[in-house]
Amino acid sequence: MRYNFDKIINRKDTNCSKWDTTKEEVLPMWVADMDFEVPPKITKALNNRVNHAVFGYPVIPNAYFDAEINWWKRRYGFDIKKEWIEPTIGVVPALSTIVQAFCQKGDKVLIQSPVYQMFNVVIERNEIEIISNNLIYENNFYKIDFKDFEEKVKDEKVKLFILCNPHNPVGRVWSNEELKKMGELCIKHNVVVLSDEIHRDLVFKNYKYTPFAQISEEFLQNSITCTAPSKTFNIAGLKASNIIVAKQEYRVKISKILNQNFTNSINIFGIEAFITAYESCEDWLDELLVYLEENKDFLIDYINKNIPKIKVVVPESTYLLWLDISNLNIGSKQLSKKLEDFGKLRVISGITYGENGDNFLRINIACPKEILKDGLQRLGKTIYSL
Repeated sequence: MRYNFDKIINRKDTNCSKWDTTKEEVLPMWVADMDFEVPPKITKALNNRVNHAVFGYPVIPNAYFDAEINWWKRRYGFDIKKEWIEPTIGVVPALSTIVQAFCQKGDKVLIQSPVYQMFNVVIERNEIEIISNNLIYENNFYKIDFKDFEEKVKDEKVKLFILCNPHNPVGRVWSNEELKKMGELCIKHNVVVLSDEIHRDLVFKNYKYTPFAQISEEFLQNSITCTAPSKTFNIAGLKASNIIVAKQEYRVKISKILNQNFTNSINIFGIEAFITAYESCEDWLDELLVYLEENKDFLIDYINKNIPKIKVVVPESTYLLWLDISNLNIGSKQLSKKLEDFGKLRVISGITYGENGDNFLRINIACPKEILKDGLQRLGKTIYSL
């Protein structure tokens, strides 16, 4: 490998949420933040910009839009247009913007629990009602309850369906068939699909990510897609992401709210990192995926051999693994506290992602193997103390 993902970097005292909000001696394997250096080309691009030594108000150059367009085309064979791209400071602000643009008090938004907790936060803060098409967990695998899905989207108060594709935290990469079923039901019942595809680049071998909007012209015109290089290249702190929306009527609504909330600007370093990541760092990503696959396989093997009371929900994507603790007869919140206090390991309790996540933990494996081994030893120590 050209890149050293085994390198351990001290991130303490760097204003780092992952490490600096975690107690001393506790190993953080919680938030979706990798412990790897970013691609060297990003560091070089940022250093070059710093050396210019003037950081006034930026404009977003054509190269930024070209980078997004080229990435979709090169990586996924999806042709998008510049006018479809609405830059913003992050996917969560983008989600909030879209909820504001399409919903009013009394309306409802559909999600699929257990799911990324900020979906709930965004909906609730905009005073919109949450309803859930709970995913079915069966034989260590998640699938969609399509009968329930249609019952939920039939409700005329449901204005949006927030799709997580690939899904965080259960790790599913939804198949073309599954996406088509959901998309057709949303069109049938006049529900707009908001697809969070921030994990699109982090898919394991033998699985294929399908952009929701790529499936058909109808889906393209009835959907809004949120993307960012933040998870892919570990640059979340630089606040650069995009909303992809083909339908002009929807773009007008979204642009209005972005302008009202002043969330349509990107800082000057975010622009540089965004362009460099998508135009020059694909080889780094390809090596990262190999390393993450090795970490994933190591964790599964380690838990199967050493902590068999836990079952790993085998992921199809993301570096966030979902651990089934139902055999332990302890709630996820209680166990996560025990892990932090006794095992000195910080993970996220599954109930964070919905009531039907209470028999699970989420753990981040995007770290050097030495750290992963340490974390798994702490996990095992705690489980055997119960």
